[in-house]
Formats: sequence, C-alpha cells, structure tokens
Amino acid sequence: MLNTASILISLIFIISFSPAIAGISNFESDINDLQTYIVYVQEPKHGNFSKEIDLESWYHSFLPATISSNSIDDDHQSRMVHYYRHVISGFAARLTAEEVKVMETKSGFISAHVENTLQLHTTHTPRFLGLHQNSGFWKDSNFGKGVIIGVVDSGIGPTHPSFGDKDMPPPPAKWRGKCEFAGGAGCNNKIIGARNFLNKSEPPTDNEGHGTHTSSTAAGTFVNGANILGQANGTAVGMAPLAHLAMYKACDDYNGTCPESSVSAALDAAIEDGVDVLSLSIGLGPYQHKEFHANAIAIAAFKAVKKGIFVSISAGNWGPKPFSVVNDAPWMLTVGASTTDRSIVTSVQLGNQETYDGESLLQWTDIPSEQLPLVYPVTKNASATTNCSPETLKSIDVKGKVVLCLLSVNPQDVLDAGGAAMILMNNELIGDSIVVARSVLRNVRVSYMVGESIKAYINSTSSPTAALVVKGTVIGEKSAPAIVAFSSRGPSTVSPGILKPDVVGPGVNIIAAWRTAVEPITNTEYIFDIISGTSMSCPHLSGIAALLKSAHPDWSPAAIKSAIMTTADTVNLEGKPILDRNHLPADPFAVGAGHVNPSKANDPGLIYDIQPDDYIPYLCGLNYTDQQVQGIVGGDVQCSKMSSIAEAELNYPSFSIRLGSSPQTYNRTVTNVGPANLSYTSQIVAPEGVEITIQPDKISFTEKNQKLAYSVTFTRTKNTNTSFTQANLSWISGRYAVKSPIAISFI
Repeated sequence: MLNTASILISLIFIISFSPAIAGISNFESDINDLQTYIVYVQEPKHGNFSKEIDLESWYHSFLPATISSNSIDDDHQSRMVHYYRHVISGFAARLTAEEVKVMETKSGFISAHVENTLQLHTTHTPRFLGLHQNSGFWKDSNFGKGVIIGVVDSGIGPTHPSFGDKDMPPPPAKWRGKCEFAGGAGCNNKIIGARNFLNKSEPPTDNEGHGTHTSSTAAGTFVNGANILGQANGTAVGMAPLAHLAMYKACDDYNGTCPESSVSAALDAAIEDGVDVLSLSIGLGPYQHKEFHANAIAIAAFKAVKKGIFVSISAGNWGPKPFSVVNDAPWMLTVGASTTDRSIVTSVQLGNQETYDGESLLQWTDIPSEQLPLVYPVTKNASATTNCSPETLKSIDVKGKVVLCLLSVNPQDVLDAGGAAMILMNNELIGDSIVVARSVLRNVRVSYMVGESIKAYINSTSSPTAALVVKGTVIGEKSAPAIVAFSSRGPSTVSPGILKPDVVGPGVNIIAAWRTAVEPITNTEYIFDIISGTSMSCPHLSGIAALLKSAHPDWSPAAIKSAIMTTADTVNLEGKPILDRNHLPADPFAVGAGHVNPSKANDPGLIYDIQPDDYIPYLCGLNYTDQQVQGIVGGDVQCSKMSSIAEAELNYPSFSIRLGSSPQTYNRTVTNVGPANLSYTSQIVAPEGVEITIQPDKISFTEKNQKLAYSVTFTRTKNTNTSFTQANLSWISGRYAVKSPIAISFI
C-alpha cells in the first residue's frame, strides 16, 4: 500500500543543456550532439510544488552549478521543450550524452534515456455493433453526454460537420482546458479544447487527416449523406455522438511520428484539463518493446488511471507475427483490429467462367466489363517479389491487358506500362485480409487463395482472359468480424502473464471524417475517407468507454475494461468462432477476449475490478527495483516489505499462463454489478492435456456490489505435441455469461 505522505516520489523530466553554458571545462558543446532525454529523479520528502516556479527551481537544481545559479535566460529557455506536473513531472529540453553523465552525479538522480519516437498506428460500424439511434444502449447511455474524450493525435479539422455542436451541452464545470485556435474560433460545445504540443507556435490543425478521422470515430456527431467516392452511403457518426472532444496534437501528420516528449506533455495536460477518457492511436514501432518503467506512455497511462481516467490504446499494426503487440500495460485497454460486414465489391470473372469476389474502393464507371487478355508478369529465374516491377514490365507486354500483381506493386508502374486494369493479390502471410485504398489504375484486391486460383487459371491456358465486374457496396458478410492480418498479436513481451490484446474492434476500411480532399474529388470542403489500422479500432473503444462512463459514472477504469472484455463476442455473425486471416479460428493472442459488444458491456453481471495500488505487487513481481516501481506509481514503494504476485495473479478478466509439470493456482475476485440476489455456476472448456478446476464452482450473491472470490487450478495431465493451447472460463446465470479467455503456453 502506498504511503502518500511519505518520502520519495519518482519524477520524470526531460532536460538538455549546453556544457559551454553550464561552465563545464572538460569538453565543448556540439549542437549536433543534442538529444532529448527523459530523466528520472526523486522528489524530496517535504517538497511543496504548488506553484510553477517552485517546480522549475527544483528541476534546475539538477543542472550544473553555473546554470542552476543563473536566472532562466532566453538562451536557456530556447533549449527547453516541456514542463510536466502530472504524468511525467519535470521539463523537456535538449542534452548531450556527456551532460547526462554530469547529471548522474547529482543526489536524487535515478536514470535517463533518449526519448523514443512513437508512431501513429464511420457510416456503418454503429449499426454493426448493435447501436441504434432510438433504442437500446445508445439511447440509455444518453449518447455519452457530458463525457470528455481526450484524443492525442495529429490535430483536428475543426470546421468539419462531424464536429458541429447542435444539441450539445456546454462543457462540464470541471473542464479546465484551452482552445489554441485563433480567437477560439475552432472550438465549440463539441470540440471544447485543442492544443498543440508538437509546435506551440502553430494551431492544433490536422494537416492531413489522421486525428480528424480518429476523433470523429470516437465522438463525431450525426452527418447524413456521408460516403467515400460514392460508395458506402449512410449517416456518419461516432460511437459517443454527444460526448465532448479535446484534441492534443503531439504527432506530425506528414510523417506519422510522435516525439515521446510531446506525447508526454499532451497526456500531462489532458489529466490537468479533466478528461474522462483518453484515446491514443499511437505507440512504439515494430518490436520496440520497452519495460513499463522506461515507457512514457505506460507511466502516463497509469497516472491517468489513478485519476479515474479510462485509457484506450491501439495494439499496433505489426501482425500477424507473434510478440508484435505494443502498448501492453495491464492498466490500459489494448485494442486489436477486426473487419465489419461491409465490403465494396468488384468481382473478377475469368475466361473459364469462374468468378471471384474482391474489393475496390474506386468503382470505376469506365471499367472494362468485356474479357481482356490476362497476364501475370514474372520473368524466368525471377523471384515473386519482382512481379510487376518496372524492370519486369519492360520485358513483358501488358498494354491493354488485365495484370495480376502482388500487393507490394506500385499501380503507377502498371499504368505507365499501359495496363488496362490490375488485380492485386495478397501474399500468404496476409491471407484473406483485404484493405482497400485509392489507386490511379482500375483495380481489384483479392485474397491470397483467390490470387493462387487466378494464377492456376493463367497457367492452364494459352490465352487467359478476365473482366472486372462492379457490384458496389454489399452489407451482410457472415464471416464478420474476422481478425485482420496487420493487427498486432501477443503474447506480450514485457509481461507475458497478461493476455494482450484485450479486445478487438472495427479497424478495417473504416469511413470517417477527413481533413483534406480525396482524389479525384478536389472541390469539396467536407469529405470523408476510408482507412484501416488499429488506429481506427482504438477510437471505437474510446467512444464505447465514454458511453459506459456516462451510463455508470461510478465505475472505475478497470470496471469498464472488465465489462468490455467479459461480454465480448467470440463468434461471428453466423455463430462460428471468429476467424483469423487464414480462415482458421483466431487464438486469444489475436482476438483477446473477443469482439466488443457495447450493449452487453452495459450489463455485464460481474466485473473484475482493480484499484491502482493493486498493481504494485504485480510490478514488484516483474522484478522491478523499488525506484522503477516508484517511477510508475509514485509514492514510497518497498517491494521487499510486501508480497509480490505472479503476473497471472493480478485480478485480470483474462488468463495467460505458462504451465509446466506442477499445478498452478490463481485467485480472482468478482464484484456483482447485476441484480442483488443471483447465483452463478462456473463453466469450463478445457483443452486436451490440461485439467482446470474451479473452487468454489458456484457463487451466490445477496446484494449489489458484493465481492466474492474463487480460485482456478491448472494441471497438466499429459504431454501434447503443441506448445500452446487455449481454454475458456465462464460464470453463467440466466442472461449473464461472464467470459474469461485462457491462453496456456507449455514449458
């Protein structure tokens, strides 16, 4: 348990200074060596930092004597980037490695590292998720009214109709945010705050569209007649259309990068401003895993959760390889990406009368419906990766033909070579996952298996032909939702005993507001675009969390997370297991607890709650030092004086265990948020070679908010030929089915 009145609280700050300014005589400053560092220090026992200047004075005490004794002059200020008061207490500036070494000699210094560079990772989805305007959970939650969603992204296009404030109430009295558009003209009762932490001299405008897209997905208002190039017509609306939005620009929308110092400053401000939900479609790059104590987002998210703020964050776009999930701290909701039941269909009709469906965003009016020669341009002794390369296209005649190409090809090369149309086929790794995009050439994208069938047809005849047949927008794909290939997979590298991702949501071919014109449309002010990524699935869950926050204002972030996870769907629209990109059932490291079901999450029956202090024995169990745990949670932490726990012992709604020859037992506590008098019976689906027992196997509640505990014991009964298997635990009572996925790795 934390002693909040006690001694040392870990602070983090980012500092840089010139050795010449500091009066260091052993080396000379080289401006080219300056980098932004995150530096951890300790707060003195009786520090009082109620005023900004007090904090600055404390941070300056860690600088070499010459600077710390001087006033904060213009040159010094020009080196500073950010000051922090909440998630990462301290300030940002630039520093050389030699200067960090000098700082290491200061009493109270803990550690330092160069900041990481993070990356940026709808007309139909509300209906697909079971949200209806005049009935059910959407109406019962008052559409998220009064909840504030803070979005850390690339800015926002404030004049888009998705951000109109008709019927919106004014901001809650607790709101302390700022609007940095000129004269406040870009803000209203929908966008109640907007700030730029990437470049403080510029407004928080979204110059491309990513932040506009994610913001409108989370909380855009109703906009009739939305479409993308004439397709997918409908009413665009976010998950929580009456929730307020606050944009914190921390990312460069041109190159998709987000400096860690800017993200930290944005999160620091969001907590100060009073947001209820944080939505972050950003994270580290592929396989750039960081321990939680060295991960600024993980630390900031913990500080947010301590304040009662729910954090929804993207899992990453580095799938389908295992161990690719990022943003895997257990106090965050890590969101993977799945498909919806809508597709924009163009079919490939072959000369042998076989027809295969694919997808194409641009439904060309002049697309050739007659049979044209079909060619697969691969030269002898060339690898498949050179298919449709400029060199290959020079040696093979494709003029006036339909050209079959692998996905990585540049359509401009085929157009320049005279191709009439193009069939883009997935590789085997991507499988069935089809992501549409704009193209300069008539095209259709098909799955790997369809592409292989087309190649077989080409090889079977001396004169293969094909025609592309436009079918338009089709709704009702029964295999949806399915897990898309790019969605990052677990297990977690940092904490494999926590199952990640937590849940999946719509992230494929999502239509939402956009900032810039979509070719070939150039003369429209308000437009929409269709993009894919866990960047798109994350704000869906952010908006759903806002609905739950509105319906259950007393629920903790962990309670909301539990409700989402234990009620998630594990089957698709035809009642079969959710499939992966290879048409096989998706495992828990791909699908997490399942696909979000907002209406069920509103009435979960039971929840697995976790208080902020409950994470301390878990972090100690990761073998972090006292100072490292302190840097995450704040306060005075001494792991040696408490009982640490195994990762799987955290009161999490799912299980991820490594099972050897010895039995393992883990405990859970559930809280009744359903009717007062209700009994639940356990139901286990155990895999071959593993026995799972529950004690007790029946739990009975007599009042609401009552807590009851149970234990689960896993025993390996025989060796199998697999290194991994899965199971499911459910508590059943009438309409309630409180589900927990179980991932089991054999050791």
